[in-house]
Amino acid sequence: MTRAEGRRRQADRAVGGVPQRPWGQVERQMPPVRVISDDQVAAIHAAALDVLSRQGMRVLHPPARELFASAGAEVQGETVRLDAGLVAQRLATVPAGFTLEARNPARNLKIGGGWCVYGAVGGPAYVMCNDKGRRDGSFAEMCDYLRLIQALNVIHQEGGGPFEPLDLPANTRHLDIYHAQIRLVDKSWQTQTLGHARTMDGIEMAAIMLGTTPEGLRDRPVLLGIINTNSPLQLDVPMAEGLIAMAAHGQVNVITPFTLAGAMAPVTLAGALVLQHAEAMAGIVLTQIVRPGVPVMYGGFTSNVDMRSGAPAFGTPEYAKAAQASGQLARHIGVPFRSSNVTAANEVDAQAAYESQMALWGALTGGAHLLEHGAGWMHGGLTASFEKLILDAEMLQMMDAYFEPMATDPGALALDAILEAGAGGHFFGTAHTMARYETAFHTPMLSNWDNHPNWLLKGSVDARSRANTVWKELLAAHEDPPLDPATDEALTVYVNRRKAEGGAPMN
Repeated sequence: MTRAEGRRRQADRAVGGVPQRPWGQVERQMPPVRVISDDQVAAIHAAALDVLSRQGMRVLHPPARELFASAGAEVQGETVRLDAGLVAQRLATVPAGFTLEARNPARNLKIGGGWCVYGAVGGPAYVMCNDKGRRDGSFAEMCDYLRLIQALNVIHQEGGGPFEPLDLPANTRHLDIYHAQIRLVDKSWQTQTLGHARTMDGIEMAAIMLGTTPEGLRDRPVLLGIINTNSPLQLDVPMAEGLIAMAAHGQVNVITPFTLAGAMAPVTLAGALVLQHAEAMAGIVLTQIVRPGVPVMYGGFTSNVDMRSGAPAFGTPEYAKAAQASGQLARHIGVPFRSSNVTAANEVDAQAAYESQMALWGALTGGAHLLEHGAGWMHGGLTASFEKLILDAEMLQMMDAYFEPMATDPGALALDAILEAGAGGHFFGTAHTMARYETAFHTPMLSNWDNHPNWLLKGSVDARSRANTVWKELLAAHEDPPLDPATDEALTVYVNRRKAEGGAPMN
């Protein structure tokens, strides 16, 4: 790195006085972890195909069943059975990677290969912070959370509404969420896929955002939406409607079974992965029946329950191992892979940090191409936390620094510096150190590296309290990204019309 590049990088880090890495994806060049053997992957895949051919999926949406039948699946009542040949034929059309467009073209994202997208938390009903505790989400606070997502360079994508604004009507709040996502975030954003109407509203508004029509998006992946199967082995009506609408318009479905070992899935990890793999493949196949070649992702969300209470457990060793194995299964069928950053912790404390770090390690070393809920998730997904957003952003920055390749060019090998310092010397004042010290190492956003006496003198401020300060500094310094007034007006007209029509029915 030249001195000029170093100065630019240093300047990019200083946002509201908060040290940050520059915006951008870091390509992972190390191979993903293989936690199970190729034979074990093949055994899980074969068992999942057996489940699909013998038990099949219960598909509650008649048009989805008709689509399966048109492709050669066996349909009896609500049950759809898929043979191995049909599954293989449809998996063959899935693209191994794609680019996801953002409102700001400089924020476009690569998915596939060594590239991963870090998405923020999406979907909780509650919000929490140090100052006010946990409470129902409101639209005003949701907008502030979106501003922080925009301000944090390490977060590549908004995750589908950071929490529900419960002060808005349920049948129209998705319209206000979409409008706020477009206004306040020039990065990629996720849409909601609960039913046809909500899904189409997202597609229509994304088209307005880019100055085109829904038909004009068919070959331009812009939106990404999560499709959760209803484990075990069921695809309900709202999710099927969302999947079909997204695929028909060339947008990205992330097919994600919610397979909790011991509850909605077998108690063994291998059995839970068989169920996950079967359900994921069924959804992926449906996207390719709707539109062959449309981008789609394999979602892995296998974890376990606390067998003493039945409560979901997250960030466990089982979760990390399942994430790594899920990456192997996704690569086995040639589909980009989604995983998540999760915790069951009730406070932004040590448990929240170590469970999230365990989840991050499993997901990212497992080769995830989308890290869902990458920053902000608390309470098993019920709550978005302002302080946890910062804590997770810190960990994501550390993971990116870890994934940066180690240089071994002559300058990095530092032979001249070793000779200059000599035996028994030090490197603080060598020319090599002086040229590189500003950018040599990762600079933390949140961590405090004072020695203990100095930390005490400065008030003994813990990480959670520092995170509270950081998000407030980012918010105070933030400026909303510019949006063309004509585009904003067109979005306002659309939102008002859809509200007058009643919005989306409650499913």
